[in-house]
Amino acid sequence: MRIDPSTALAPNEAYLAEPVPLSQYDRVLRAAMARAFQGFSPLATLEAFHDWLTHLAAAPGKQAELGAKALRKWHRLMLYAVECATSRAEPCIEPLPQDHRFDHPAWQEWPYNLYYQSFLLAQQWWWNATTGVKGVTRHHEQMVTFMVRQLLDVASPANFVLTNPEAFRRTVETGGMNLWQGAYNWWRDYARQVAGRRPEGADEWQVGKNLAITPGKVVLRSHLIELIQYAPTTAETWREPVLIVPSWIMKYYILDLQPANSLVKYLVDRGHTVFMVSWRNPDLRDRNLGIDDYLKSGILAAIDAAKRILPGRELHAVGYCLGGTFLAMAAAYMARESLDGLASLTLFAAETDFEEPGELSLFIDESQLAYLDDLTWEQGYLDGKQMAGAFAALNSKDLVWSKMVRDYLMGTRAPMSDLMAWNADATRMPHRLHTEYLRELYLENAITGGRFFLDGRPIALTDIRAPMFVVGTNRDHVSPWKSVYKVHLFTDTEVTFCLTSGGHNVGIVNPPAGAPDGRWHQVSTQPPHARYVDPDTWTAITPKRKGSWWPAWQEWLAAHSSGKTPAPLPGNPEAGFPPLDDAPGRYVLVP
Repeated sequence: MRIDPSTALAPNEAYLAEPVPLSQYDRVLRAAMARAFQGFSPLATLEAFHDWLTHLAAAPGKQAELGAKALRKWHRLMLYAVECATSRAEPCIEPLPQDHRFDHPAWQEWPYNLYYQSFLLAQQWWWNATTGVKGVTRHHEQMVTFMVRQLLDVASPANFVLTNPEAFRRTVETGGMNLWQGAYNWWRDYARQVAGRRPEGADEWQVGKNLAITPGKVVLRSHLIELIQYAPTTAETWREPVLIVPSWIMKYYILDLQPANSLVKYLVDRGHTVFMVSWRNPDLRDRNLGIDDYLKSGILAAIDAAKRILPGRELHAVGYCLGGTFLAMAAAYMARESLDGLASLTLFAAETDFEEPGELSLFIDESQLAYLDDLTWEQGYLDGKQMAGAFAALNSKDLVWSKMVRDYLMGTRAPMSDLMAWNADATRMPHRLHTEYLRELYLENAITGGRFFLDGRPIALTDIRAPMFVVGTNRDHVSPWKSVYKVHLFTDTEVTFCLTSGGHNVGIVNPPAGAPDGRWHQVSTQPPHARYVDPDTWTAITPKRKGSWWPAWQEWLAAHSSGKTPAPLPGNPEAGFPPLDDAPGRYVLVP
């Protein structure tokens, strides 16, 4: 082998070469451990349990209280068992409203009623044991409670054939064929996961064929985004267009699934010109893209393009999830710099204050960030499947265990829906962006703390003067609605708040027609400088309305518009924005 003398090191010079820092080996080890523990820091978990156990060991009064509670629960269960032997008895304990594992009437029959009652009593006792131990930090208490709940959910009687009356009866009726079918379902799921393929049935849903089919044109393409402008379906449109910014951790077409549940089509059909940001799915080359890039080259670039395509018009800016959080930051930056352009600001399930972000905070402390940072440092990005695993853990009863019971014990398959297919279309997040947003937003709460700097100066939400429409969903595990509601504390503008039934996705994808009954929403407006109303009081005094919140929002948009004008076609070649590809564009198709 020949060595180029111009680049070779002399023997003595080789010792002067820059050595690899030994700390890099630590990063590799932490990344491996983060993968093994599904993104959790094992040290953070041990620290939390140590904090709880040591304080509990030093609290004999709490121990005695727990012993007395255990004895009382045992007596209640035994009394219930005796009453069940002679007559139909009232349950000792009812499941929580969101727990539907034991809804089937067969759970009220002996011995299954004893199984699920003892499980719920044990679950309640463990909640008492892991909370209220004086001296344990709040974060550690939340972690221990969460971990214990996950372990208890594994042992739920609903998860086993012999203790689940529905699964047992189906096994008897089918001669065990449901278990064979369940094993086959499990093998197919495992094989697809190993092969990196989408879940079974997802291939029936194709973007551009039966998903995201609202007509439109890509009018801007950059390294980070495509901007789609949708074709009008009315002769006239409201003067102010609607610009929607989804989160980059989701494909945008959750808001344009099928015509019947497409928010985009709903707006277009009611005379709104709609723009949509479609984020490019990053890869290893994008590892150093950060918050500044997503704000300036993403959101602010889209706002600028929409204003140049339709000059002289302000925008109704709309953001969903983290897209809404970043849109609020961009709006605060524009207000600070005296940049006009926003007629209103709408946030869907988007937090601006992260002091109480719900159970997502379990993943946010210095130890957790060290492991997650090294995981994404090694990969260059956070993979969508890793994000999905964390979100599934927050609602494991519905997203994990109920699916396993249905698919593997009952041997049945729920048909793949458009929303389920969208959920399986995972995205990635660049290493730098993931690290920055977890630290600055979640850990340091920099936005409302006045510590988020853009162009060397902090931004403040109180600078925003555009009226706001803010939507929270009452079963949101990602952006708890009371945390979303806190926007009232950090803005000095008119805020219309809407609370709707449903979760983070179903509560937003909430069309007026064709959705199940029982939906509701509450909405009211707080003018600038009004006295603060706490969320519990707000829900008590605000009337509930049946049905979807979409019509109320559309009416609000119309009320904050300045009239109608002839409908514009997509693009503006004279301004440098010729129509490019047809919607849905290219970036949404990148796996």
